[in-house]
Amino acid sequence: MSENSYTAEIKAILEGISVATLATALYKRGLRNQVIQDVRPVKPKGRNMVGPAFTLRYMPAREDRNQLVEFRNPKHPQRHAVETCPPGYVMVMDSRKSAYAASAGDILINRLMVRGVAGVVTDGGFRDAMNIGELEIPAYHNRPSSPTNLTVNEAIEIDCPIGCGDAPVFPGDIIVGDDDSVIVIPLHLVDEVANEAAEMTAYEEFVMTKVKSGASIIGLYPATDEANLQEFEKWRSGKA
Repeated sequence: MSENSYTAEIKAILEGISVATLATALYKRGLRNQVIQDVRPVKPKGRNMVGPAFTLRYMPAREDRNQLVEFRNPKHPQRHAVETCPPGYVMVMDSRKSAYAASAGDILINRLMVRGVAGVVTDGGFRDAMNIGELEIPAYHNRPSSPTNLTVNEAIEIDCPIGCGDAPVFPGDIIVGDDDSVIVIPLHLVDEVANEAAEMTAYEEFVMTKVKSGASIIGLYPATDEANLQEFEKWRSGKA
């Protein structure tokens, strides 16, 4: 991961920007499929999850390879991922968009939290979801799921490109999750996207004040009337 593109300053910016605004900034760059579909917070945290992606890929299980004895292997990819995901990263799991079996449970998510991981995302489901929701670590999934992941999935590879909820995720891409959903920002775009989205967020705050005071959205949102941009600059100067 480039040290120049994802900095503490960029992280702080992303912590204050909605996934919806980031999606628009990426759409402007021709990227239409960066929101992880059908994934939502186990329990809203009221703050953004931000961190580089560390990935785990599941594949369809083959019965002779997926017995409980597999967990005796210390390098089992699921367990190994939990023990090697770097602090500050977000663990993202490609669970084949299937919540028929759990991607992980509360013990593994507790372990990630204790190790300092920034969050966890699966396009499948979590078992012990009620317990996971009470943890400090942000967690996102499709829905609760109780069967062990061995039932239909095999954890096969870590720190590799994956698809999660139809979004492409490469190791080191920046993951942002809010109380609605999760988005994937390609690492090489993160600084320009974050800074542009911060400007968009400031303008949206201005728009909201205008709308609440009775203004029409025509020419205001989006800003197709130059007069609104001029008024925005005066509004922002007054807040400085």
